[in-house]
Amino acid sequence: MLFDDSYRTLEAPAEGFFKDRGSKFYAFAYPIRFEEDTKPLLGTLREQHPKAVHHCYAYRLGLDRNHYRANDDGEPSGTAGRPILNTLYSRDLTNVLVVVVRYFGGTLLGVPGLINAYKTATELALDEAVILTKYVCDEYEISFPYEATSDVNQILKNYELEVTEQAFEMECTFKVLIRKTLLNRVVPTFEEIEGVRLMYRKTV
Repeated sequence: MLFDDSYRTLEAPAEGFFKDRGSKFYAFAYPIRFEEDTKPLLGTLREQHPKAVHHCYAYRLGLDRNHYRANDDGEPSGTAGRPILNTLYSRDLTNVLVVVVRYFGGTLLGVPGLINAYKTATELALDEAVILTKYVCDEYEISFPYEATSDVNQILKNYELEVTEQAFEMECTFKVLIRKTLLNRVVPTFEEIEGVRLMYRKTV
């Protein structure tokens, strides 16, 4: 299977609401990039909803399915976090956190009712979200003499590369994002230009 450097995530936070027999389920979906992003978001929701009985959540990170977490926050095992996570899988979304805040309505919903409630609340939030396709890129720092500027710019244009920083001092320095699947074509093309130096910085 060829490596796929694209993934689907959210453009911005989105919310959904579901009610069943008095219990209210508020779903909050967030785009995230790192596991550390989840803690402040969960903390804020706990401050905003101090009377809620449960703050259940799930997140998925990365291109593979190996980096995820599902938390039932006191609900019966498998009735909250897992339905949220499964919805992220079924929508083929990653780098996303969904938190469902529950206010208890006085009636027990049972295992099927809970699974349905958390799944439905999550779906309603994701229905409101704008889904983006993003790409895994390597950031490179490209240094080159002024006389190579037009050649460098032509490559940037040909491959639609994003320049995140530019500096013009003794020589020109660009920070450029190159899609993973284009690396084997783009890097040698830059290296063919006299005076160009490339330095790998990070993967984003």
